[in-house]
Amino acid sequence: MSDEIQLVPNDSLITNTPEEGRQLAVKMARLIIKITQPDAAIRERLRPIYAEDPAMLIAVGQTVATEFATIAAANNYWKK
Repeated sequence: MSDEIQLVPNDSLITNTPEEGRQLAVKMARLIIKITQPDAAIRERLRPIYAEDPAMLIAVGQTVATEFATIAAANNYWKK
């Protein structure tokens, strides 16, 4: 399937810096939403609802934090 979503971009969690790791975590969190609700029109319709709901916004932050913790561990917390 050509439009299949790759949940781990470039098939790697390795990043050069914590900033790149955080950006990857945000991207991965967004991909989770996309695969959960693949219809772009529905996602657009729902965006104003969750944008006004503090609990949903906190849940997004928690999802990104979980992804970032996984990426940080994969990068040995960027210890050189």
